[in-house]
Amino acid sequence: MGEFMAAGPKTTLWKLDPHTKAKHDILRSYLSGWFPVLSAYNGRIVFLDGFAGPGRYENGEPGSPLIALKTLLDHSHFSKMKCEFLFIFCEQDPKRFASLEVEIANLKATYNPWPPHVKISLLGKAFEAMATSIIDEIKKQKRQLAPTFAFVDPFGFSGIPMEMLRDLLASPRCELFVNYMVDSVNRFANAGNVDHHLGELFGTDRYKEAIDQQGKSRQQFLHDLYEEQLKSVCGFHHVQSFGMINNTGHISYYLFYGTRSIKGLELMKDAMWKIDPGGDFRFSDRLAGQTVLFIEDLLDTGPLRKALLAEFAGRTVTIDQLEEFTIVRTPYKKSHLRRPVLTPLEKNGEIQVKRPGKSGFPSGTEISFPK
Repeated sequence: MGEFMAAGPKTTLWKLDPHTKAKHDILRSYLSGWFPVLSAYNGRIVFLDGFAGPGRYENGEPGSPLIALKTLLDHSHFSKMKCEFLFIFCEQDPKRFASLEVEIANLKATYNPWPPHVKISLLGKAFEAMATSIIDEIKKQKRQLAPTFAFVDPFGFSGIPMEMLRDLLASPRCELFVNYMVDSVNRFANAGNVDHHLGELFGTDRYKEAIDQQGKSRQQFLHDLYEEQLKSVCGFHHVQSFGMINNTGHISYYLFYGTRSIKGLELMKDAMWKIDPGGDFRFSDRLAGQTVLFIEDLLDTGPLRKALLAEFAGRTVTIDQLEEFTIVRTPYKKSHLRRPVLTPLEKNGEIQVKRPGKSGFPSGTEISFPK
């Protein structure tokens, strides 16, 4: 039973694995877009790190708290971001918490004077306990949580109940980026001795249906069930996953992103495509350190073209509708739509375009598809 309850490495600091670096690269890229977008329309935004760790890795690489803070402080538009930023870092292990305190203090010393609108709260407690206290306070005050990006990155699969995530992130502008340890879940799903934790994780006992599945189909079932619960229980309209493949060639865990914002989904898909430019939404430790040559012009956009022609046959729609369809209903990102797909369709006479300008597909453009 120790594996699913794992507190992680026994040392205070540990080695940075390739897939963890890839996870941090996604986080950094996303926050680079999230900070300016949210700060433009809100008086306060929150970054919540539920399992913050010691702040650094064995060889000095920054952990998620430092990455999040530096992404904001070093942002080219930081001087224009006037809202209050609240960073909440939660770490239960006393030694790691002490290390994190030192790292945050050192960071503050390098940004002197520290910006007064950037607040940091360090909490030496379990994520579940911290989240429960926030939920209780929200209910007591009958208020909503400020726009929040919750980064929930545990070592095991206990301590992140689905219903708790639902209550914590119920506000329409809250988002979730969670590490779902599918490999461990797969092994314990039918063991019978951790059903309480699995029931909390999923918010249902339907994980027991995995007993009828084998191999990849079993893992896919557990992936799909978690995605379904994030949508139906937590109310996230859009959910995108990214698989992390370990050095044995198996998916160790999925990163699940949940949001109610199409713009948020667009930013996250852009971040994930940077890590996997092939569009499979996966990263493999076996490819770490290798140079992968990829030219976006060679990307196969045939499936997107086919999907558009089928979905909008006989209809006239706006470019905004096509962008939303591409982002929400396909694996592709917005930049794959215009030049790679719509331009050749128009050139070949397969669509008719009515645009407000002389060229391109600006806002206000209408596209007519054949029946």
